[in-house]
Amino acid sequence: MDKQNNGLDLQNKGAVRQAEVDRKTNETNIQLSFAVDGTGQSEIETDVPFLNHMLDLFTKHGQFDLNVQARGDVDIDDHHTVEDIGICLGQTLREALGDKRGIKRYASVFVPMDEALAQVVIDVSNRPHFEYRAQYPSQQVGSFSTELVHEFLWKLALEARITLHVIVHYGQNTHHMIEAIFKALGRALDEATTIDPRVTGVPSTKGVL
Repeated sequence: MDKQNNGLDLQNKGAVRQAEVDRKTNETNIQLSFAVDGTGQSEIETDVPFLNHMLDLFTKHGQFDLNVQARGDVDIDDHHTVEDIGICLGQTLREALGDKRGIKRYASVFVPMDEALAQVVIDVSNRPHFEYRAQYPSQQVGSFSTELVHEFLWKLALEARITLHVIVHYGQNTHHMIEAIFKALGRALDEATTIDPRVTGVPSTKGVL
């Protein structure tokens, strides 16, 4: 596929559900491609090592394919890079799903990570909304600020136009708690976007999502 600067290139014919985007601003330069129907393969290179790890987990547990090449002004902090990757991932997800015909639409997944338990609930609704319930023992994981988890997830939900609820029920280790979120996010998104052969058209009485 030919990439377009600051635009999306979509393949959504037949069984292929994938899209890619180039986003270039004064703060970040991001190339991201995302395939809903993948094999859990990731190629991720950003200036934020902890985010690399979380995106790899998300991809593996969701059985997606994800390629991210990102550079940003991390000399200031990680905020712009994390935020813009969330934006790009949300945009490609929305485009890859097209008119959403045949998808299950909803999912609710619990994932434990040792002592931590996270829950992610998704409605691929075309109505962006985000609810977040998480309190971490520490404000940093290495050099990564935990407040950026909220920023990433909120921008993902906004750009993908999904309803996303994220709840960390308990935990003692901040790394484990965030890791459980990203694993649950992958599994929930995989389930919600799965094609259900029983569904005719889109799963809504409105006839459109």
